[in-house]
Amino acid sequence: MGTPAAIAENIYWVGVVDWNIRLFHGPTLSTPYGTTYNSYLIMDEKNALVDTVYAPFTDDLVDKLKQLIDPARIDYLVINHIEPDHSGAFPVIRRLCPNAKVFCSQRALEGLKSYYGGEYDYTVVKSGDTLKLGKNTLAFIEAPMLHWPDSMFTYIPEQELLLPNDAFGQHLATTYRFDDEGELEFILGEAAKYYANILMPFSAQVLKKLEEVQKLGIKIKTIAPSHGLIWRRNPEAILSAYARWAESKGRPKAVIAYDTMWNSTEKMAYALMDGLMAGGAEVKLFKASVSDRSDVMKEVLDARAVLVGSPTMNNDILPVVSPLLDELVGLRPRNKIGMAFGSYGWAGGAQKIIEERLKAAKIELIEPGPSLKWAPADADLDRCRELGKEIARRIAD
Repeated sequence: MGTPAAIAENIYWVGVVDWNIRLFHGPTLSTPYGTTYNSYLIMDEKNALVDTVYAPFTDDLVDKLKQLIDPARIDYLVINHIEPDHSGAFPVIRRLCPNAKVFCSQRALEGLKSYYGGEYDYTVVKSGDTLKLGKNTLAFIEAPMLHWPDSMFTYIPEQELLLPNDAFGQHLATTYRFDDEGELEFILGEAAKYYANILMPFSAQVLKKLEEVQKLGIKIKTIAPSHGLIWRRNPEAILSAYARWAESKGRPKAVIAYDTMWNSTEKMAYALMDGLMAGGAEVKLFKASVSDRSDVMKEVLDARAVLVGSPTMNNDILPVVSPLLDELVGLRPRNKIGMAFGSYGWAGGAQKIIEERLKAAKIELIEPGPSLKWAPADADLDRCRELGKEIARRIAD
């Protein structure tokens, strides 16, 4: 289905578009715009295929390859990352090019053998290793924990082309392949959601890798990730965005995530928002029961404050709030301050649980957050507004 797209002379995108996927990594990440699984063919004196696609789309990949080359003429198969959405077609492609040598990291070798078995002609590579194809050279850069231990980048210096697999991607299914064919702000927004929900826990490694690439003097004209659009006009935009997100400095912005039973906690959430806005902060407010938690994490990415609220039910938080806290603990956003708030009836408990989860996420607590019995009075809401203003002052530039 579809046709290959030329990236440079004799270098082609041969990936596939998944229009219908709506959840990724199990149920953790929403993909309302679908995604792509990008694979790249370099045709030279020797021919190389960098990454494959998710197994259900193998036929689409093979069809695109056959429009350009007999797959049996592929000399090298490079696996930048073994996660099945990128390596799923590996067994079929390997059968179609039986003489191809497989290049991967040591960790990838272990995973490929576990996933697919077989005794293939593997070559383990590390940073600094190169493979000459003819006019073009493949240079390998290990990138562990971006975002799996096996991950690596492939760079073609003659084209200033970086193939970084899961780095710099977005979950977008489109009829076009390049960033300059869409709206940059929208694409960067989807890249931010991708980073927040996949790479945020590894921000220290991202920053280190960006610094390493800079020290190596690698010139980057085009970035071709394994999901979404190829950066050919604005590679500096995504590179600077990654540096900003990885530094985790944030901006004067707060995220309020809550749910409510009889509107008492909701009134508190809105009063806190009023105070934050009066103090000059940007605010994103989410009701957990009607919000996608991966969208919440996207907004947490560049926020400085995270406020989480729930009434007490059964001496616990509302069940719909728990997944948000689980995501915060798992994604470990850096350099955030946080506060728990909520109402209760006969007995409390939710606030303490939220505080413990925020601490587990390494979020610095602002104590004490408001915890109110029954319905908040006007004076209680005024106190919430004052707390909002205080938080706004703390996160101001």
